[in-house]
Amino acid sequence: MEQQSVLVEVKNNIGWITLNRPKVLNSLNTEMVGIIYEQLLNWQVDQRVVLICITGEGTKGLCAGGDMRALYDLRDTNIQEEAFSFFSTEYQMNLLIHHYSKPILVYMDGVVMGGGVGLSIGCSHRIVTEKTKWAMPEMNIGFFPDVGSSYFLNKMPGQIGRYLALTSNIINAEDVIYTGAADYQIDTISWPKLKSDLLSNDWFASSVETELTRIVNHHSRESSTESSELADNYDRINKHFKYESIEETIVSLNNDSSDWAEKTKLTLLSKSLLSLKVTLQQLQKGKSKTIKECFDMELNLSMNFMNNFDFFEGVRSVLVDKDRTPNWKYKYLKEITNEKVASYFT
Repeated sequence: MEQQSVLVEVKNNIGWITLNRPKVLNSLNTEMVGIIYEQLLNWQVDQRVVLICITGEGTKGLCAGGDMRALYDLRDTNIQEEAFSFFSTEYQMNLLIHHYSKPILVYMDGVVMGGGVGLSIGCSHRIVTEKTKWAMPEMNIGFFPDVGSSYFLNKMPGQIGRYLALTSNIINAEDVIYTGAADYQIDTISWPKLKSDLLSNDWFASSVETELTRIVNHHSRESSTESSELADNYDRINKHFKYESIEETIVSLNNDSSDWAEKTKLTLLSKSLLSLKVTLQQLQKGKSKTIKECFDMELNLSMNFMNNFDFFEGVRSVLVDKDRTPNWKYKYLKEITNEKVASYFT
């Protein structure tokens, strides 16, 4: 019998949502985002439910992102219809979480990438662990950072959000807290006890928000920016990623003789050059937009990327053939005109 892709239950007045596709690192598909969205809508008006907890089944992660392989497999059929259904529902779900009227705790153990970030970023109590691997990896597949990135990456310190978007670098728990994308750090060994405390607490004795914060704090450990590589590299990230064009960033990195600058430059130049330019424009535009406007812009981008050669080539190289040698359409940044970039926002 096929297992349910999302497990939902109410225990001790808590609505539990468990992503249940561990074999694919709980990657989100259209069915899953639909189930989560509808359940959150129902629980928002259900007075028996005082808070929500989101976790991922298995030991490897909360969620590795959206199931882009499923879209790739539809490339010659009805991809537009399926893509619109997936992205529009996912973004509505993400937006609902940002504005949710009840506390939402999310346990960000292991892999938290792409759609997993979208699921967690708007929650009120975001917990990372020593196993957390956080990233917006869309640049690796010729896509762009979506799920509200236009909004939340711009809220990170300095140019950190821009750096993470364009490099797709994976960061650890201390880094995630430093960026503001998580609030608490616990050891994985503490999670069962924390969960037990949630299931035995009397949620009607006092403020739900206060009680939840007290319980999570009790099991948290101090997270120091001294362990954050992003904090260590803050000045150099700001120096090289402050420019309003990819070309200027590359020139700036070229003029820096450090190993870090060379590695960062090579990382950027290994990505889809079109994705780099579109993503930089996306983040520039997102600075002046509300979160709702950012999601509207990203839905346009998502649908336009369904006609983009680099997206399918990127998915092929990372998720299908797994050779990690994409043959991107454009070899030089100068080939990509401003008009070409602008066309993705229509």
